Amino acid sequence: MGDPTRALLTLAAERPWRLITLRDVAEAAELPLTELYAQAPSKTALLAKLSANLDQAALATAATPSQDVHDRLFDAVMARLEAMEPDREALIAIARDAGPVALVPHFPATARAILEAAGVEATPVRLAAMIAVWARVAQVWRDDEGALNRTMAEIDKRLKEMRRRLGRVRAGF
Repeated sequence: MGDPTRALLTLAAERPWRLITLRDVAEAAELPLTELYAQAPSKTALLAKLSANLDQAALATAATPSQDVHDRLFDAVMARLEAMEPDREALIAIARDAGPVALVPHFPATARAILEAAGVEATPVRLAAMIAVWARVAQVWRDDEGALNRTMAEIDKRLKEMRRRLGRVRAGF
């Protein structure tokens, strides 16, 4: 039996998000619908599982505290994006068809994973700032192809801006 998130991504690369049903995912994953439903009762729940799996890539970068916090954050963001890269076509198709309503609810968990991986306490202000960084970086990533040079430049720029702004409100790191 297959992985329902993998089945979802395969289907998303083939057809519009709005035309994919849980039954389709269950069939593609070779799972009984009842079993899939117990794991994830909606496509939104499947996206949450997928996002949590991708967040693991950021968490796996947990670095030594001797490294600069900017570099740790950069590495965590890049690890998350690199985990997304093999499924780029499907993820972009989902974002295009489902729109922000389907994806934005997962941004806080991703932002928290990135901060935690970098050893930065996820206070409400920092979390809000990291959500904004992630939202912009994800947008640039969707349009960037190849070596991801624009994406890396955007990560660097947004993290520096975040640090500066957090410092102004005494919420920095």
